[in-house]
Amino acid sequence: MSNAQRAWTAGNFTPVAVERDAGPLRVQGELPAGLAGTLFRNGPNPRFDVGDSHWFVGDGMVHAFTLGDGTARYRNRWVRTPKWRAEDAAGRSLFRGFGQVRPDVPAAAGVDGGVANTNIVWHGGRLLALEEGHLPMEMRPDTLDTGAYCDFAGAVAGPFTAHPKIDPDTGELVFFGYHVGGRFSATMSHGTIGADGRADRFEQFEAPFASMVHDFAVTRRHVLFPILPLTGSLERARSGHPPYAWEPGLGSHVGILRRDGSGAGMRWFHSDACYVFHVMNAWEEGDRILADVMQMETPPFPLPDGRPASTAARRTRLCRWTFDLAGDGDRFERRYLDDLDGEFPRIDDRRAGLPYRHGWYAAARPGLVDGTFDSLAHMDFGRGRRTLHLLPEGDATSEPVFVPRSADAAEGDGWLLAILWRAREGRSDLAVFEAGAIDSGPVATVELPCRVPFGLHGNWVPA
Repeated sequence: MSNAQRAWTAGNFTPVAVERDAGPLRVQGELPAGLAGTLFRNGPNPRFDVGDSHWFVGDGMVHAFTLGDGTARYRNRWVRTPKWRAEDAAGRSLFRGFGQVRPDVPAAAGVDGGVANTNIVWHGGRLLALEEGHLPMEMRPDTLDTGAYCDFAGAVAGPFTAHPKIDPDTGELVFFGYHVGGRFSATMSHGTIGADGRADRFEQFEAPFASMVHDFAVTRRHVLFPILPLTGSLERARSGHPPYAWEPGLGSHVGILRRDGSGAGMRWFHSDACYVFHVMNAWEEGDRILADVMQMETPPFPLPDGRPASTAARRTRLCRWTFDLAGDGDRFERRYLDDLDGEFPRIDDRRAGLPYRHGWYAAARPGLVDGTFDSLAHMDFGRGRRTLHLLPEGDATSEPVFVPRSADAAEGDGWLLAILWRAREGRSDLAVFEAGAIDSGPVATVELPCRVPFGLHGNWVPA
């Protein structure tokens, strides 16, 4: 196992083996009276050893934190995908990551390696566990029991993004998929699911090359598809080389499509090589589109021959992309907005696709283990300032999630929720901050009786 692989199996990356229900839990401070609902958080938690694979491929485990009337409860469950059920029956790992079956596994085991481990969203009356290689897995919000794949009455097929966007005006969910023409193909899909949970649109288009497209951006009138040079290759996978590898010579491509148009009207913009896992927000200003993203110069993946892509320290910083739709050129501009390393950007989702003022993300000082964050950052673009909440040494935070104080509260007026790893005590807390004053510390902390491993994304569902 390489040093990078060991990092994904140590400390709070180590999987937990127990599903539990706990509560009411001890609370330091006082939970806000208006904070009633459940924070659902998803992340990789391998049931069996996958030491020769990337952390990204671990089985999904959903953690639910239910708050209301000043009390808190906790529940966690694995997402029981077909892969999870097959491995549970076999009593061992059958897959080695990114859909690859282990060589000693008989064909009768099937080929569905879906892990549903990246995000979890509520839309159209369904709780959906997501990862970008497969359709959503439906789960019961009260018990976290796993249902079946959701294909929206047969209207959607193939991979489905883990980062759909919900339009705050129409309530529709905008989604995409990549590698939809087969493993590591350049064919992509996009579409919409109405507020009623029914598919309104599903189309396909061809990207410039097969790329890992983790996130995308949506504005009021446009959709942006970043095709960046982290490429997928079936030939590499079959020959024992990295399935995903960094090929900077391909450059960065962003396709912009009108939401009322077709793939034939896609306009492509270009720039030098970079990679983005997550988008904070995008919006329109006249004939320009602006997108705030967490950009890195080199992603944590190897070159096609397996050599490290870079020996320099990786940095991921908030960057603004600008596209001029009125101009004749095909280049887009990139400008860093801050020098602080960070990831997992979130906004007040009522401003998704619209001009916005407030954003939050997990941040890190130099020298931390890749993938860990020791502070929370709040960007107030209206005042042009950034504030921080720095955790005690050794502690780390997950993705922050914003919860509005009420449906009609002003943008940014509400709370910020984050799951914190308490390294010295070997357990986790759920911290609640006033979203506009995170530097003042949490107003309430829910003490969990267990450890919640580092995960990926989650969302708040009101009671």
